Amino acid sequence: MNITPSRIGFISTRFSGTDGVSLETEKWAAVFRQMGHECFYFSGESDRPENSSVVVPEAHFKHPDIEAINRDLFDDIGRSSKTSGLVQAIRFHLKQHLYQFLRTFDINLLVIENAFALPMNVPLGLALSELIAETNIPTIAHHHDFTWERNRFAVNAAGDYLRSSFPPTLPSIYHVVINSFAAQQLALRTGARSLLIPNVMDFDNPPPAPDEYAIDLRKSLGIGPEQHFLLQPTRIVPRKRIELAIELTRRVNYDSALVITHQSGDEGSAYEQRVREYADLLGIRVIFGSEIINHHRGETDDGRKIYSLADAYQQADLVTYPSTIEGFGNAFLETLYYSRPLVISNYAIFKTDIQPKGFRVIGFDDFIEDETVKKAMAILKDPSIGEEMAEHNYQIARRHYSYRILENNLAAILNQCMGP
Repeated sequence: MNITPSRIGFISTRFSGTDGVSLETEKWAAVFRQMGHECFYFSGESDRPENSSVVVPEAHFKHPDIEAINRDLFDDIGRSSKTSGLVQAIRFHLKQHLYQFLRTFDINLLVIENAFALPMNVPLGLALSELIAETNIPTIAHHHDFTWERNRFAVNAAGDYLRSSFPPTLPSIYHVVINSFAAQQLALRTGARSLLIPNVMDFDNPPPAPDEYAIDLRKSLGIGPEQHFLLQPTRIVPRKRIELAIELTRRVNYDSALVITHQSGDEGSAYEQRVREYADLLGIRVIFGSEIINHHRGETDDGRKIYSLADAYQQADLVTYPSTIEGFGNAFLETLYYSRPLVISNYAIFKTDIQPKGFRVIGFDDFIEDETVKKAMAILKDPSIGEEMAEHNYQIARRHYSYRILENNLAAILNQCMGP
């Protein structure tokens, strides 16, 4: 069925940088544009084109008022009347801006990126629920990770808000999840059906070979020509278990440095301090590279080069990904796309949804085993082993996680949303 080109409004707390939601949103938008649709953005922070974006500060989870709300909602089982009033005031404020967003860009389809999944901004979720209920606008709710998957939301004073909007179940909302466990839990907890659309990369178009721009990346990071470059391409949050990457770096018995590409993100700085102290304890050099590594190339305020995440992948000797929990695993797909060998923990979704497809990785379960270290050392000693693994993995990923797969899935859900 041919669908009339739509004007699609993406909505989230932020569309900026290298977090998984922002990156995956851009992939969806790229495929939608290939299909003939136009894309627009509403958020609290944005690096999308200004002429197609609306930025309202209160939509960001780091806005001072939202942070104050979250401190009261997710610390115990009681909340103050002041917090309730502030939630409602910001909900109304955001809803007015959302209506204006629909009018300004003549939006006829919404894609809600994780703003209905995690209660990082409760007023935004409430405002969106009311807007959709009042307009019956077709909406795709793209859920990356849910409230019940995060321990920090387990004790809360927001049960009424969570039941109504995280996620809502309204007739015009079509739910999309990124793994089979999320689909099961969403159905069990809310009765809602969902379509499983995994994360993707453009595997039909391999990345360009490394160029002159990135030739000095190692030097800029302070990594010597004889040192091994291990890459941890994630945020610094506890579920990434970065201490295991540090342990691996220590045990491979080579002069190696571990580079972490992202900042701490939305879960505070205590774990980053733990990572720094653990690296010092083991005598391992950990480089926090977020100042000069971003999604796109550029320049810092003091004139230094900013390298892309792609540059970091292509310069790395080995990628570490020891997460205990992932909704899907963007870093896994990125590692495959840039043809790097990978040490990965066998987290639940990897075991159930990904590994059965036949990928070759250095996997481990609860801790770094001697065999894990031995296999990692073999790759560092003989890069051709990693190259063979990477080529095998690329071809499998091309069959299962390409833009072609995403386009087929998006066409199917658009038929449901916008069809007769």
